[in-house]
Amino acid sequence: MDRRRRTGTGAGSGLDPDRAARAVRPEPGGLSPSNLDHWSEVYDWTYTSAGARHAPDLDLSGWRASDTGRPLPAGHMREWADRTVELILASDPRYVLELGCGTGLLAHRLRDRVRGYAGTDVAPSAVRALAADARTGTAFVRAAAHEAGSPQVRDALERIGCPDGRPDCVVLNSVTQCFPGLDYLEAVVHDALALVAPGGTVLVGDVRDARLLDDFARWAERGDAARAAERAAREPEFLFDPPALARLAERAPRDVRMSVHPKTMRDDTELTRYRFDAVLHVDAPPSRPADAEWYPDRALVDAPGARTAFELRERAGRAVVRDPADPARIGLVPRAGAGAAVAEVPGAGRRTNRSPRSPSASRRGRARGAAAVRCRRRATSR
Repeated sequence: MDRRRRTGTGAGSGLDPDRAARAVRPEPGGLSPSNLDHWSEVYDWTYTSAGARHAPDLDLSGWRASDTGRPLPAGHMREWADRTVELILASDPRYVLELGCGTGLLAHRLRDRVRGYAGTDVAPSAVRALAADARTGTAFVRAAAHEAGSPQVRDALERIGCPDGRPDCVVLNSVTQCFPGLDYLEAVVHDALALVAPGGTVLVGDVRDARLLDDFARWAERGDAARAAERAAREPEFLFDPPALARLAERAPRDVRMSVHPKTMRDDTELTRYRFDAVLHVDAPPSRPADAEWYPDRALVDAPGARTAFELRERAGRAVVRDPADPARIGLVPRAGAGAAVAEVPGAGRRTNRSPRSPSASRRGRARGAAAVRCRRRATSR
């Protein structure tokens, strides 16, 4: 349903990139302090005003269906969070760092299942609420996605007992859609790859696939070609595809393999049709890529033998994957597989190239609601 775009998050204590990190990594271009201030304000307003707390572990503030603007079903979002946590825990991490933890949908599910969890977000209200309920082995700090190497994040990792300040898993889930572009994404991913412990993983999750933007627009507009073209043309978010992620990961100075996974929830929504999760396996032992049992994805194509990702998930003992070169092909592999070397993933990659909007202070009040819905973890249900 969705083809090509982007995402961003906010800032740390100074809302400015860490200078030491900038000296040794790709420049996180396109995101100025004013952008960071704006998104920090937007998310803070969203989290304190939305009133979508269904349970202590299910605060859906900011989650709206992009076609109707209505709240997403709580049961679907609970399953979304549970499936994401399953993917994170598949590599048996002891210490997890989440960049952009929001209201804690993943934090609440991870904190009792790992030895230590640290979460960052740009919204002060989210950080305060999570910190007030923090348990032993958890820490929450205000920081942006590009500040994984900042003093406040290093201090949080030290407080949770993370050895050498290197977590086994770094999570970037449902945040990239607001990044200003590929340069910023590359800087953030390279920081995460540099930080994670050998043998660890970096999850880049809930990504809108750039190759499917036109399909998403037609689906959202019920097949109306003119409205679909207009929707696609004014798409405000940053989308990219697995080959684009592979190309930038390939430029990192570590051995990286990548597995790509479809969303495996039961309901038919934009979340299940047009998004993917990518797991970057860092310094994993060399292994032959597992042979996959491939099927057409019935959510995207009508073909003989087609299956949904949910149907494949019901087969015990196997992992559901998506072909990084073909978004309409899903399959099953042994759970132990670490995917293919990023250099072996074909294609130059596709992404959107919108410029981030940064409303002036006088416009921010009017922009808050629209921006929060536009760039905070939307989904479309039918």
